[in-house]
Amino acid sequence: DKQEFCCWTKRREDKMNLKQAVREDFDRIKAFYIYVIENTDTMKECCRWIYGLHPDDELIGGYIDSGDMYYNERDGTIAGTLVGGLIIVPIISALTKKQEEDYHDVPWQKNLADDEVAVGHIMCCDPAIKRQGLAKDLLNSTCELCRSLGKKAYRFDTLASNTPAQALYDSLGYKRIAQRRWYARNTGWTDF
Repeated sequence: DKQEFCCWTKRREDKMNLKQAVREDFDRIKAFYIYVIENTDTMKECCRWIYGLHPDDELIGGYIDSGDMYYNERDGTIAGTLVGGLIIVPIISALTKKQEEDYHDVPWQKNLADDEVAVGHIMCCDPAIKRQGLAKDLLNSTCELCRSLGKKAYRFDTLASNTPAQALYDSLGYKRIAQRRWYARNTGWTDF
């Protein structure tokens, strides 16, 4: 059965070493997001990120200051990040330790309190290193992090147009729960 939380798949022997970002990492993390935006050939169709609208300095700084930004390094260079607690080599991401009100009207399989849920945001990988299992490792590592934090669910959204990400999530056993029309500064009103 597909799960709302995640499918616990076998991991590679090379475990991703996620690091929680601190304020001193801000410039490198910002530069990584800008690099990803400028070098991802499907950015306009799939994610529609525009640095300064989404993500921006305030968003990244907020995730760092709240302890929700994670990344991975290779030889001192950021390989990936995850907001909310994860990073894939080469990735970066954020992981918030509770869900916000926007997620309340989604018909989740489990009715959980906000603080029982972690939510992934602005996940990305280095576009120069595609199709090597990094995004899969990031998601699996994120699930492990959620479990270590005592979370009962890991939830996230993506644009309806981001079919590559959706294919990855499907392949890992994540279940699509609903589609919502939300507003974002970089997209306007759009389907997630």
